[in-house]
Amino acid sequence: MTRISTAVRGLVTTVAALLAVTTVPATAQAGPEPKAPADFVTLRSVDPTIIQEMRYVTPHNFVGERIDGYRQSLCILTRPAAQALHRAQTRLLSQGYSLKVYDCYRPQRAVDHFVRWAADLDDQEMKAEFYPNVDKTRLFDDGYIAEKSGHSRGSTMDLTIVKLPAKPTRPYHPGQPLVPCFAPQKERFPDNSVDMGTGFDCFDTLSHTLDPRVQGAQRANRLLLKNTLEDVGLVNLPEEWWHFTYKPEPYPDTYFDFPVSTASLSGRR
Repeated sequence: MTRISTAVRGLVTTVAALLAVTTVPATAQAGPEPKAPADFVTLRSVDPTIIQEMRYVTPHNFVGERIDGYRQSLCILTRPAAQALHRAQTRLLSQGYSLKVYDCYRPQRAVDHFVRWAADLDDQEMKAEFYPNVDKTRLFDDGYIAEKSGHSRGSTMDLTIVKLPAKPTRPYHPGQPLVPCFAPQKERFPDNSVDMGTGFDCFDTLSHTLDPRVQGAQRANRLLLKNTLEDVGLVNLPEEWWHFTYKPEPYPDTYFDFPVSTASLSGRR
């Protein structure tokens, strides 16, 4: 090796060392997690009789894994929304039914997780159940996935009706065979709810609440849910029979990002 090449090598080594020093990130200072406003509550504290099957804390959802921000199997809502569900539950219990919630408050980080998943066209693990007839490239254009969700404002929930006494539902095991969400109830993944014509989070026009193809007992069940909830101040999203929002919303323009956990509700002022 010549003296020049040796000198050059030494210079390169020195520069590399300097770059390494200047590009090492500062130690990340983990800040405290955001807290929920004081008027957010657990649904269980308002009405412990409402069944909870929180899907996004499990892998049984259209992504196929637990969703970011869901730390516990817990329904959190603004107090007025939770109280409205309590009023609806009182009516349904007298008829031999119970509400069952699939999702309630949803942190923005969970919505961001949905967006990342939708952009990854190679990940279609759960397509056979949740969007068998929809090309994944259409999820944004068709409105199934969006960068903001009303759930993050705290007064929107996804729910259904269960005939009492409620039967147990077997758990989903990743990798098991999937059946289209609009298949006959006895064929699709078991759910102890009444037959609504499709499963929860079914990306298909058959999920539109008043789709004319859904008739008989299935339509009657949808109308029982819709009418009961509308009577207590909840408004249905026409494209999803399970989706309702309490009106007027306490936070119509705020999208929260505190995690779904009891810790988000503790230590608040």
